[in-house]
Amino acid sequence: MKLVPFSPKQMKALCWWGRESPYRDRETLICDGAVRSGKTLCMGISFVCWAFARFSGCSFALCGKTIRSIRRNMVTELLPVLRELGFAVQDSMSQNRITLTHRGRKNTFYLFGGKDEASAALIQGMTLAGVLFDEVALMPRSFVEQALARCSVTGSKFWFNCNPEHPGHWFYREWIEKRRERNALYLHFTMEDNPSLSEETKERYRGLFSGVFYQRFVEGKWVAAQGLVYPFAESLLCDVPEGEFEDWAVSCDYGTVNPASFGLWGLQNGCWYRVGESYYASRVTGEQRTDEEHYKALEQLCGNRPVRRVVVDPSAASFLAVIGRHGRFQTIPAKNDVLNGIRQVSSALKEGRIHICRNCVDTVREFSLYRWKDDLARDAPVKENDHAMDDIRYFVSTLLSNTDSGDPAFFAVSRGEGGALWDS
Repeated sequence: MKLVPFSPKQMKALCWWGRESPYRDRETLICDGAVRSGKTLCMGISFVCWAFARFSGCSFALCGKTIRSIRRNMVTELLPVLRELGFAVQDSMSQNRITLTHRGRKNTFYLFGGKDEASAALIQGMTLAGVLFDEVALMPRSFVEQALARCSVTGSKFWFNCNPEHPGHWFYREWIEKRRERNALYLHFTMEDNPSLSEETKERYRGLFSGVFYQRFVEGKWVAAQGLVYPFAESLLCDVPEGEFEDWAVSCDYGTVNPASFGLWGLQNGCWYRVGESYYASRVTGEQRTDEEHYKALEQLCGNRPVRRVVVDPSAASFLAVIGRHGRFQTIPAKNDVLNGIRQVSSALKEGRIHICRNCVDTVREFSLYRWKDDLARDAPVKENDHAMDDIRYFVSTLLSNTDSGDPAFFAVSRGEGGALWDS
C-alpha cells in the first residue's frame, strides 16, 4: 500500500475522540460528502483505535447495506492497515466476525447488512460498545435504530458515513439537521479532502456524473432530483455501427394495458448498442396482445440472430413461462431496484458502456420525457413514458452490473491509492 499523509479533515475524523481533542465529549461522528473523498478508510481506522483505547473484551458492529458491501468498501482496505499497526487479526468470514488483538486487549467486530426492514431482527439481542454505519443513507431506519439501541455499554459512541441523497431523507432530517441536539460532530468531505487522488482521477469522476448525481456524488450536496432523469442522453445517440456483433441480448418491459417495450442489444468492441426495439402500446392501437403475440414480436425482433439471453420484467410470470415453453431463449428475471438502476444506467451511458441508436425512436422519445417527480420527500420518477426506460434499466442492472445494488461505488473507475497509516 502506497502511503500518503492524511488531510486535515481526515485527521479530524481520526482523532476526534482523543483525550486532547475539543470534540472528545461528542457522542457521534457523522461524515458525509462526495464519493472517493477518503472518509471511509480513516473512519474505519479511527473506529478500531477508539475501541481499543476505551474497551477490552467488548463487541462492536460494522454495518453496511450488505455484508458483501461492508467487506468490499471498508474491511478489505482496513485489515491490512490494522496489521501494519500491530493488530493481530482473526477474520471468521463464515460467521461474519472479526476478532482483533492489540497490546493485551481483545475486541470483537461483527459484520451486519442492513438492506431492508427485516434486517433489524439480525442485530436484536446483542450488547454493543459502538457501531459504525457505512453508507447509512442506504439503510432502513428500523435497522439503524435497532443497532443504536444495542449500544448499552457505558461510553459507547455512534459512527456514520454516507453519500448524500434527497433532502427529505430520514437520516438528513433526524441526524444531520439535528446534529447539535444529538451532540454529534459533523464533517463534510469533498474529493479535495483525499490527498491520495490525482487530478486526473478527480476529473474522471467529475465526468462520470450529471444532474442530480453530479450534485450529490461530486459536490456532496443533499439535493432533490428535478427535471429530466437523463438530461444528457440525447447528446449521446449514435447510428447502428457497421460490422459484426460479438453477442446479443434482449431486455423486456412487459405490459398488457401499459405499453410493452423490448430492446435488442448487440455487443461490439466492449460496448453494448441498442440496435433495435419493439414497442407496442395497446391504448394507441385499441387492442391488447396476448402473451403468445408478445412472444411472436420478440422472435421478430431477434430474427435469426443468436440471442442468448432475454432479461424480463420480474413481475411478468406468465410471459416468462411462455418464453420458457418455446425453449429458444434463456430468460433472466430482471433486478428491479428503480433508483439504483437509474444510477447504473446513468453511469453506463456516461462511461460509454451502452449506446442508444437513433433508429430506436420510442426510446429516444421517452428519454426526452422521462422526468423526476416534484417531491422533496423522496426520489421517484414519474410513472409515465418509462417503458423503454425500464427495459434499459433491467438490461444494465441485471447483465452489466456485478456489484451490490444500492452501493454508489459502482460508479467508481478505480479505488485509487490508500491513505497513510496513522501512528497512534
